Amino acid sequence: MKKFVLVGLSDNPAPQFSEEVQEAIGAHRVFAGGVRHKLIVDACLPGGYEWVNIKAPLSETLSALERAAESVLVFTSGDPLFYGFGATLQRAFPDAAFQYFPTFNSLQLLAQRLGKPYQQMANTSVTGRSWAELDAALIRGEALIGVLTDKRKTPARIAERLLDYRFTEYEMTVGEALGGADERIRTFALKDVLRENFNELNSVILQKTDDAPSYFGIPEDAFRGLPGRPNMITKMPFRLATLSQLELKSARTFWDIGFCTGSIAIEARLLFPHLQITAFEKRPECEEIFEENSRRFRAPGVQLVMQDFFDVEIKSLFAQSTKLDAAFIGGHGGRIEEMLSRLNPLLASGGRVAINAVKQASADDFKAAVRNMGFLLNEPILLTLGNHNPITILSARKP
Repeated sequence: MKKFVLVGLSDNPAPQFSEEVQEAIGAHRVFAGGVRHKLIVDACLPGGYEWVNIKAPLSETLSALERAAESVLVFTSGDPLFYGFGATLQRAFPDAAFQYFPTFNSLQLLAQRLGKPYQQMANTSVTGRSWAELDAALIRGEALIGVLTDKRKTPARIAERLLDYRFTEYEMTVGEALGGADERIRTFALKDVLRENFNELNSVILQKTDDAPSYFGIPEDAFRGLPGRPNMITKMPFRLATLSQLELKSARTFWDIGFCTGSIAIEARLLFPHLQITAFEKRPECEEIFEENSRRFRAPGVQLVMQDFFDVEIKSLFAQSTKLDAAFIGGHGGRIEEMLSRLNPLLASGGRVAINAVKQASADDFKAAVRNMGFLLNEPILLTLGNHNPITILSARKP
């Protein structure tokens, strides 16, 4: 049986291994790790050893490990199972045996240096990843956020994003080369981070230093609207009622089709930070409006598709295994049945779709289309706000 022994390292150039790890090193001939790891442990390895470099593309590394001896000792940074290579190996070799010897990860070390109880910290990573985890932690208003960085998403780039989306209540501590001879720890106001250069081996902790606004049910007049068309926005009571019908707490993916000002997508983003939201709009002027509103209400991370939904190449938006959990139809151009036909194969079992119908014809078209597709139609909700025309909120679930 294939076996992997994973040993965590800090940046200490003279690592101190336990007796058990020393015995494991002595019993192996094949080792793996990054270039930096090899420099740290080279003097500790037995003569004539074989080294497999962990580098991109990982497919080549995994192939080399597959061809290697029955047991391989792998050096990783910190804890192999904390955003580490350990999880990659588990996925690639599900039948292998694993043994772990972790050390403190960089965020633990930085929290220790700051005297912060790290069980209270929201851990996130942007290392070779999107902003999704960090964005969600910021929207939740976490008081202490740890961030694993990379060469592109640097402390300065992170600070720039926080300032761009008005998360000015945070200060940033940057730990460089933690555990090594060049260790340095500094705390900054976000604007001051932009002028600094840092060792590439760095990690970040964001600490909240002030109260911040939170939103639930944003008044429609707080949004920047479409010029000359102030009523082209889903008003707050209808917005909240519609989102409740889509059951987004249990969803992973949500589409807002015809976003206009972005009120639906932004409200959903703030209420359900875990969601992957994609918003579609064919009016080019709405892109700038959305960008302003998303910053005004501190709602990063919504993917915009500036194209008529009927012209979108859907495959470019979805991984093959991904399914859509919920969709709101904010604009349909009188083609409700055609739009639902496009959505139907994308929706997961139990997926929800909703529409706000001003005209009875739109309500009738929606009902007929979902029934023809075998969807389960929920009880319609009829709402009237002030002197405005009544609106019917319709939603349906795919079996």
